Amino acid sequence: MRGTDKAQVPHHVVIIPDGNRRWARAKGWQPWVGHRAALQNKRMREIFKECRRSGIQYLSLWGFSTENWNRDKKEIEYLFGIFKEFVGTLSKNLHEDKIRFRLFGRRDRFPKDIIAICEQLEVDAEKYTNLNFQLCLDSGGRDDLVRAFNRMAEDGITKVDEQVISTYLDSNGIPDPDLIIRTSGEQRTSGIMAYQSVYAELYFTSVHFPDFGGEQFRLAILDYASRVRRFGGTAQEDVAGIAAGELIDPGLEKV
Repeated sequence: MRGTDKAQVPHHVVIIPDGNRRWARAKGWQPWVGHRAALQNKRMREIFKECRRSGIQYLSLWGFSTENWNRDKKEIEYLFGIFKEFVGTLSKNLHEDKIRFRLFGRRDRFPKDIIAICEQLEVDAEKYTNLNFQLCLDSGGRDDLVRAFNRMAEDGITKVDEQVISTYLDSNGIPDPDLIIRTSGEQRTSGIMAYQSVYAELYFTSVHFPDFGGEQFRLAILDYASRVRRFGGTAQEDVAGIAAGELIDPGLEKV
């Protein structure tokens, strides 16, 4: 991104695409119509383009959470149809733009035809390097951890550390999120990548996801670039000040 140092660009961005139903209701439409507008090809390609232009290497989109099963059955069926269309169109775009694809989440409850398309796309796009795109379907932070610990138990793992846990999560091999973007004004992460996102920066925008495109994504990245990340330690400028003999508390006197 022009005017932004590479060190200030997030390595991995996660998007929580909220506000689809509110967007539709505001227009007097059925709530689930917003889901189709949210996954329109133009908007997603704008975001892909911004990722490549700014140097972001990993982008994850939370398409369906483990809690979304609590929604109206008709809406869920409608979503399944949209996801099938979206993945079909996505396949063409990923091949054209040389973007790698991975599917995160449970694969035992979603329609088999959608999972099959996604798994084939994982294979077909495996060697692409322009961008890594992760689609999270039937995905939730707690569920991810539960499945990880169950697999560890099945494999007879008796000693667990952070590295072992990371190996069993859906995101194995993917860097932890640096930035989580949530649209539509809600200010919570809803548990997305709960274990992996402890140091992620959060960006909340009132824009509903159907209206969220390249320009809005760029604003989020610029906001991220203005922040100082400490990871529980000390900011670099503070380290420099301490090294120069500056007092942390200006009210203290040297002795």
